[in-house]
Amino acid sequence: MAGRQTGAAGVASGAALLPALTARIEAERLEVLGGFAVEPEEEGFPAGTRTLLLLGPREPGFWAHLTAQPEWGGPDPVDRWSRRVIGRIACDLGAKALFPFGGPPWHPFYRWALRTGRVWDSPVRLLVHAGQGLMVSFRGALALREAVDVPPAVAKPCETCAAPCLSACPAGALTGEGYDVPGCHAWLDRAEGAECMAGGCLVRRACPVSQSYARLPEQSAYHMGQFHR
Repeated sequence: MAGRQTGAAGVASGAALLPALTARIEAERLEVLGGFAVEPEEEGFPAGTRTLLLLGPREPGFWAHLTAQPEWGGPDPVDRWSRRVIGRIACDLGAKALFPFGGPPWHPFYRWALRTGRVWDSPVRLLVHAGQGLMVSFRGALALREAVDVPPAVAKPCETCAAPCLSACPAGALTGEGYDVPGCHAWLDRAEGAECMAGGCLVRRACPVSQSYARLPEQSAYHMGQFHR
């Protein structure tokens, strides 16, 4: 990982933090999806934040790990697990945990993701990640007081892609013009919507980067069920 460092003390403390941070994240089947340096006194972050890291599922292994946790089977298991696990990691490392749920107010995860240089606005307006494609999801973020290395910016995959996502929605509900949410729900109510419900959104699945990411259909089916309740 490569990133900007500011100050000798910050470099030293950040370097010392990384091994423990990496080990804790990987043990929970999470990964750093991107990050960026936070300027001194920049608004919208906990006081003293120097680095923000965005965390999400690391496959293979995340779904099996999550469904074996004590939160599973109760209400909002994914969010409750995220709050417990990422909150504990933050507490142990002297950081602050931030989440994309639990608002209002809502933290601007979409805008933060775009700052990483590894997540972009896709042709269908959904976020697309360098390694996870349109399957990207964020479970939380760590606001660190140390300056640490972040994953480097890379080229946007959409620049060399034929954009099959633009024509993948059988209901025409998710296109470059935006997202027709009522139209999507209406399609999912029909028998023809069963494929989307069982295996996940066809638009997300059409992305070539998504197809190389080892997300299980069971996970996509769960989230589709939560969306279409």
